[in-house]
Amino acid sequence: MAILIMSLLAMMGWAGMDSMVRTRDISQAATERSLRLATVIAQWEQDLQALQENPGVPGLAFDGASLRLTRRSERGLQLVVWSLREGQWQRWSAPPATTLGELQEAWLRSQQLQGNEREQLRLLDGITGWQVYFHRQGAWSNAQSSGNVVAPGATGTPGTPGTPGAPGASGAVALPDGVRLVIELPEGKLSRDVLMRAAS
Repeated sequence: MAILIMSLLAMMGWAGMDSMVRTRDISQAATERSLRLATVIAQWEQDLQALQENPGVPGLAFDGASLRLTRRSERGLQLVVWSLREGQWQRWSAPPATTLGELQEAWLRSQQLQGNEREQLRLLDGITGWQVYFHRQGAWSNAQSSGNVVAPGATGTPGTPGTPGAPGASGAVALPDGVRLVIELPEGKLSRDVLMRAAS
């Protein structure tokens, strides 16, 4: 009888220990994911706050799948692409460009990304969807419906060859005063606003 009682106590103790270990592992994984998410959002904000207007390529453009932006770096202008592919949030960056031709070449290359390039950083898994909004004239609007606002004095349709917003075109697409990111995580939706002042 004593052996049976000791066996039951040992089993109960093991079950309790196993539960504690699993709880610890889950808590640690959640903490690591939160820290990773914070780091990724910090990089997102840094990219947007370093936004640089230029006459060669769009300063900021969102097509529903990817957000492209041109940012300042220590060695020149750099094209960065944030994209969502199969639940994975990724960031691609071109080498810093010091000439207009290099920047336009990077912009064209960014249109052909497959998601497995060497420069592609896999930032966060489990993203089920995302949306971007631009803030202009005191209101937020969907970036896909408001991204083609042409700056005063420019003519044509942004994003098409030979017109403002496309490589090699004159004029520029008006940049927003702020960008709102909404991403859908397994834990729920996360919304983040970044107010910015692009350098000219």
